[in-house]
Amino acid sequence: MENLVDKNLFGGIYNNKRVLVTGHTGFKGSWLSFWLKKMGAEVAGLSLAPNTKPSHFEILDCEYKSYEVDIRDQKKVTKVFEDFCPEIVFHMAAQPLVRLAYELIDETFETNVLGSLRVYEACRHCESVKSIISITTDKVYENLEQDRPFVESDPLGGKDPYSASKAAMEILTSSYRHSFLDKEKKMTVVRAGNVIGGGDWSKDRLIPDLVLAANEKRVVEIRSPNAVRPWQHVLDCLSGYLLVGQLNFNRSPILNNAYNFGPSVDERITVKEVIEIFNKYIGVDYKIETADLYESTILRLDCSKATNDFSWQPLWDANVALEKTALWYSRFYEHGEVSTNKDLLDYINAAEAKNLVWTK
Repeated sequence: MENLVDKNLFGGIYNNKRVLVTGHTGFKGSWLSFWLKKMGAEVAGLSLAPNTKPSHFEILDCEYKSYEVDIRDQKKVTKVFEDFCPEIVFHMAAQPLVRLAYELIDETFETNVLGSLRVYEACRHCESVKSIISITTDKVYENLEQDRPFVESDPLGGKDPYSASKAAMEILTSSYRHSFLDKEKKMTVVRAGNVIGGGDWSKDRLIPDLVLAANEKRVVEIRSPNAVRPWQHVLDCLSGYLLVGQLNFNRSPILNNAYNFGPSVDERITVKEVIEIFNKYIGVDYKIETADLYESTILRLDCSKATNDFSWQPLWDANVALEKTALWYSRFYEHGEVSTNKDLLDYINAAEAKNLVWTK
């Protein structure tokens, strides 16, 4: 695994830092941990065991500390913090699936709200922690289907259980920040759009559904072909998370409570258009089914706050993100190749060519 320490990404802040990632066995968590490790961080992960086969976390086979812990267990979570003494914490452990939340409503709220409280309590009582990045979702906003990109000051809400649980988590986070964290610990919320990339095999997500259907040569059912989502490659949102982590650790005074990270506000890509682009690389047959549970029709993000405050910007548009994602799966299923490292290097090289702020 090529070392990225000499590139001095994010000001070299992660080199030799102890960084804890909750939810490291999941899709985004495994990509984040991989990137951190390559930048020289001493990484530890806190999460349940992977719940998919294959698992991106398992096939990467990175060497770092991995604690199999339920974040609802305060005693065990606290013990991890005492053992590892993290300096930077990325909290993304969650029950992240919209449709599963209807079936597991108790577990969804307990994990997303009370589990977050357990992590925050461990952060508060761990002297080494300086920077806390709490990862939520674009679905925290009260969605009135007005076809207007959400900004961070918009009201929180949630008609479905998953969205409501994440909005409740954000209310908890704001309260906790103001009530309990001293000036030595900075906490920031980050919200991302519909994240895609290689290595996601989660149930009831569009790209994994397409990939599995194509691999099994069956027709996939599509519920909302005209739904608009802020599609983005996983590395785009992670670059935002890592930039916030850097600024927090350096005690930047510009950071506010929450930031959106998503594609250009001008992108309007429907589910059907995603399938059409994806079909250029991986052919899949699909049929339209009537949605049986509530899901929002239009969801778009305005990320100008992150751009104005610290010059973050997305790099790969939806077409590039979908191409990279499709090729990742093609290489995996056809040749057994895991191109996570290749995609990361391609992303960093493209970011350097554009002189993005975190590459300087």
